[in-house]
Amino acid sequence: MNYAGFWLRFVAFIIDWIILFILNWLIIAPLLAAVGISSGVSMSDLASGNFDPAQLVAMLSAMIGIGWFISTTIDILYHSFLESSKFQGSVGKIALGLKVTDASGNKIDLVKALIRNVCKIISGVILAIGYIMAGFTDKKQALHDMIASTLVVKK
Repeated sequence: MNYAGFWLRFVAFIIDWIILFILNWLIIAPLLAAVGISSGVSMSDLASGNFDPAQLVAMLSAMIGIGWFISTTIDILYHSFLESSKFQGSVGKIALGLKVTDASGNKIDLVKALIRNVCKIISGVILAIGYIMAGFTDKKQALHDMIASTLVVKK
């Protein structure tokens, strides 16, 4: 098999990041605006200094948490559905002629794709070392690929 190395995967990541940024913005911005509007802290309160700082911190924390949860969910579902589809990869991977397979080179199912993409959180949380591993392993696997027993290969 012709394994996809770190830099090809990185470019695919950038393409997907742009798509997901736009998608997240279209979904999250209106939701956060609704949360902000219903929080009880208005712009005039902020301008006049007539607000409870604890309420503002709680509102901002909730908005960040909601935004992170929705963004992460969209990211996992986007990648999982596309990787388990007939395309075997996200838009970025398709654009670069890459596909995600199991260890035998077969198409992965949705459960394996979900496992792979949830484990990307681990790859990223440890200072992205889980991603960087793809540049140094024999089969060019990142940590999440190793956990899910998947490969990213060139078509």
